[in-house]
Amino acid sequence: MRKLSIIIPAYNEQDRIVGTLANTLNYLKCQNFDSEVIVVSDGSEDHTKDVVLKFRGNKKISVRVLEYHPNRGKGFAVRYGILRAGGDLLLFMDADYSVPIEEIEKGIVLIDDGYDIAMGSRTASESTLTCHQSRIRELSARCYTFIQNCYLGINYNDTQCGFKLFKIQAAKELFGKQKLDSVIFDAEILWLAKQSGYKVAEFPVQWTHAPDSRIRYDNLGKCIFVFQELFKIRKIHGKAG
Repeated sequence: MRKLSIIIPAYNEQDRIVGTLANTLNYLKCQNFDSEVIVVSDGSEDHTKDVVLKFRGNKKISVRVLEYHPNRGKGFAVRYGILRAGGDLLLFMDADYSVPIEEIEKGIVLIDDGYDIAMGSRTASESTLTCHQSRIRELSARCYTFIQNCYLGINYNDTQCGFKLFKIQAAKELFGKQKLDSVIFDAEILWLAKQSGYKVAEFPVQWTHAPDSRIRYDNLGKCIFVFQELFKIRKIHGKAG
């Protein structure tokens, strides 16, 4: 019987993590496989850890919280959880519950069809966006994706959606090689997946924009940082150019 690990990176999420965990655990309790939920408190300065500790699983579901200080970045948090997870399938999802846990079923179908990685895409034709980001942010995302795909030689419509499912072998190998701690780690992981020959598929999701995002790139300096991180990927893995 397979086991699912769900990794949730969290930074100062004492409020939103409550609904996310409640919905996730309610879903898992109806499934016929074992599972674990790992919340990684990424240097939180609020009561995220204490809130998570109040949740209980059952014989088939465990709930853990890992915490360290100081804040290291989303990429570090996801890697920290992935490398400590024990499931056959590993999903990382955002703490704001922008994608409902039920959407994992689409990813599992793709994994069962032979893919190593199945990732949610907000831009897929069948995706449902119940609350959009601003037009400027959506346009910026499209521009970033175009530049990213050209630079890395990949071809995905949405690499930044925080809902990705991995077979254990792919997860452990790729996150073991990951070097970026920022939000651009998704692009790094997918580039590494291409280098290693892993099969990747995108699937449509229901997605709701969380206006109080912990990750904001709303000024020139932060935008420059994103591209600085992106253009590091080939270099730090010995593939200059």
